[in-house]
Amino acid sequence: VIVVMALFMAITTYFSNQHSGAGLKNMLKATDTYAFFQSKSIKQAIAEGQRDDYVARGDKAKAEKLDAKIARYESDPVTGEGKKELMEKARKLEADRAVAKSRGPWYTFAGSLFQIAVVLLTASILAVNNRLYNASLGVGVLAAILMSQAIWLWIPLTI
Repeated sequence: VIVVMALFMAITTYFSNQHSGAGLKNMLKATDTYAFFQSKSIKQAIAEGQRDDYVARGDKAKAEKLDAKIARYESDPVTGEGKKELMEKARKLEADRAVAKSRGPWYTFAGSLFQIAVVLLTASILAVNNRLYNASLGVGVLAAILMSQAIWLWIPLTI
């Protein structure tokens, strides 16, 4: 039973680290995507100013070229680098980060309880105490429930 508890503790630690890294990675990618969005906004504002100048001077050919460029800044489904697509991508990355972040506390609690269960199991062996053994099983079951919450988020709670 100790080996099973230790195995689940190791699995919990592995998944906890994996989700922690994914959360950080998604946060950095979202930040980069928002920065790219801002640079597109600045370029679009500059192009709009230039277009207005060309319209004021009566140079419709150059103004129309800039209109096409401005439209690409707003939405460019071919490259996925229009402001619309970048905002969608950034919001998805933020949502993924939020999910990874919401799993963290559950993994931490589950890992701690698995550690306590291992300690109680060891103490029950040394003391030849059946109550400690049963307590360790109860703590292990609670840890398994918390681990399942971390994996599937089946209880709609945030900590």
